[in-house]
Amino acid sequence: MRAHGFAVLLALGLTAALPALAQDMRATLPGRTEVLPLRSTTPDGGAFLRGEKGGEVTLAGELRLPQGPATSRVPAVVLVHGSGGISGSTELWARQLNEAGIAAFILDSFAGRGITSTVADQDLLHSLAMMVDAYRALDLLAAHPRIRADRIAVMGFSKGAVAAVYSASERFRRLHGSSGNRFAAHIGLYTPCNVRYEGDAGVAAVPIRLHHGVVDDYVPVAPCRDYVERLRAAGADATLTEYPNGQHGFDSPMIPPLVPVPTAQSTRNCRMQEGANGVINLAGTNEPFVQKTSSCVAVGAHTGYAAEDAAAVRRNVRAFLVETLLR
Repeated sequence: MRAHGFAVLLALGLTAALPALAQDMRATLPGRTEVLPLRSTTPDGGAFLRGEKGGEVTLAGELRLPQGPATSRVPAVVLVHGSGGISGSTELWARQLNEAGIAAFILDSFAGRGITSTVADQDLLHSLAMMVDAYRALDLLAAHPRIRADRIAVMGFSKGAVAAVYSASERFRRLHGSSGNRFAAHIGLYTPCNVRYEGDAGVAAVPIRLHHGVVDDYVPVAPCRDYVERLRAAGADATLTEYPNGQHGFDSPMIPPLVPVPTAQSTRNCRMQEGANGVINLAGTNEPFVQKTSSCVAVGAHTGYAAEDAAAVRRNVRAFLVETLLR
């Protein structure tokens, strides 16, 4: 009887809580969802830097429009996933954007190319090719009747943050972007900043915001400190916010506080720079960087959730996007 009574009380408690839970969830749900095809190309790194297009590919993305009048035009954020593909963390960011009245476009750079993950083999898809995808997503959204073409930001995570941050480069936009469309803001979480590209401090006059965990041993923060310093010296509106307990992927509540990733390829010990004809060299040398053979490449790293830092980065990004896109 006692067990039965406890079960009844538990059921009553859950029943009472469900309306409040449903109300909380309802605010984060999209008003409309559209799965949209996207034409892109797949250059390797050298081809991208030389302005070559690569083979054509059809990708897709999921557009989630916030609740509101079906005729209203809203700002949007292109979400560019990392080496592991689209995750539950991406879902949380999309919901937060919708709750703020901003559309989310979840770009899938992998499935159309037959890729599941690049964690153990980054050569499967060059990070710069994902920038082409981001530019094509910008063009797609700019033509959408529900999206404000002048209020489209891009936000990327790890490998996808290369696309999100460096798409601010005026050189890269001229090579692979559209003359009529520009991102309104660029946001990178745990961005690989350890390649110095020609002219990479020459960026659009829009805000660039980097967020990085201090204890990240997969993609260390130090190169981003250097890059943001160079950007600011060149007059760019760029900032780096550091999170003291943040591992790689610190915003993802689906993972424990510290998770070894023994197969992860990490360039944490590498500094690179663009050389002649689009070749990426080890910094200060004429030795080309090769993912599989360069001695600076390490195998094994960590990811991990940091609750306080995750809450902070979500507050910071939301406040920034509301200020930048909604006012």
